[in-house]
Amino acid sequence: MEIRLASLSTDDATGTVVVIDVFRAFTTAAIALSRGAKAILMVNDLARALALCDSGIADASIGERKGAKPPGFDFGNSPAELSRANVAGKTLVQTTSNGTAGLVSASRADRLYAGSFVTAEATVQAILREEPQVVTIAAMGREGKARADEDELCALYLRSRLEGRSADLGALRTFLLGLAPPPDPKLVASGDYDGADREIALQANCLPFAVRVTREHGHLVARRDGPPVN
Repeated sequence: MEIRLASLSTDDATGTVVVIDVFRAFTTAAIALSRGAKAILMVNDLARALALCDSGIADASIGERKGAKPPGFDFGNSPAELSRANVAGKTLVQTTSNGTAGLVSASRADRLYAGSFVTAEATVQAILREEPQVVTIAAMGREGKARADEDELCALYLRSRLEGRSADLGALRTFLLGLAPPPDPKLVASGDYDGADREIALQANCLPFAVRVTREHGHLVARRDGPPVN
């Protein structure tokens, strides 16, 4: 298995592709699926997300631009908010500045996952079961302009596990907390960045499923790839 690391873009990503957005898109998506959401449509356009809800294809919308919930959306890009939401059995639509854009751009992927620390080990095990020749792990960073320490470290962690090595998750969490800049105080004050979001995002391997993304009827659809909801 050849493992490739990429940053900021998925345009050239091939093979089995894991698109990583730890703070916060794919932690939020994973939490929504853990709460029983049926599926999440991944899009990169605000108007399209709202149109999918208006048409009845999606039941509720998750989104952010510059970290804030866009007008008309049901939920912001907050794992803490989704951990309290009643989304069981619902189809959601999600659009974010970084993560969902990376999924949309990964058009050359043979198989596609939305990656984060909370689903890391389940994602590794799903990939190992496939035995792909090439795996590309793409750390999305911030708006295609700046690398994000949390995404880069998650990519390195996934690579180490795919290669059969273990990591001290406690040390990794402490290291990351010392590296990552704090959330924008304006977003915290406005309620767009819940104080629990990062704590949830750093609970590595707490969910027993990967977030698999497939193309269905012209939509990118994320679902649980693992044990069924209890």
